[in-house]
Amino acid sequence: MNTRIESSDIEDPDTPSLIAHIVQRYHEAHRRELPELVRLSSRVEAVHRDHPSVPGGLADALERLSGDLGSHMAKEEAALFPLMLDGGHPMIAHPIAQMRHEHDDHGAAIGEIREICRGFVLPADACRSWRALYAGAEKLVVDLAEHVRLENGILFPRFEAPVGL
Repeated sequence: MNTRIESSDIEDPDTPSLIAHIVQRYHEAHRRELPELVRLSSRVEAVHRDHPSVPGGLADALERLSGDLGSHMAKEEAALFPLMLDGGHPMIAHPIAQMRHEHDDHGAAIGEIREICRGFVLPADACRSWRALYAGAEKLVVDLAEHVRLENGILFPRFEAPVGL
């Protein structure tokens, strides 16, 4: 089932529906999938440490992203989203700016993961674990990019003052 909100599905999702979608589709998926990707990456790096295409450092990059993203999502769910669901607050621009800054950091992490995985191009002799790792890591970066796009491009602007007024 496709749970992604697209303009063809919903012209302009209301804020509660959009927040629920972000939490259910992205936050829950990141929390569920990242620990397995870290574990799988550690195993691939250990087993194939002498392979010239081993994604060395991927487990560490995923572990850092997991920590950063976990903290980020907790702040959104505990503070920012409740403010939005209550209609906003005069000082909401500050936490939104912080979330945008952290989204930039997530973008840098995506770039690092893509680089370590060489654009998710597998060596011809990659084992099933390596294939599963790259499939999962590629899904993560696609999901995270869409997650950030929904927040930065649709949700946050609803609570930011128009420029020039």
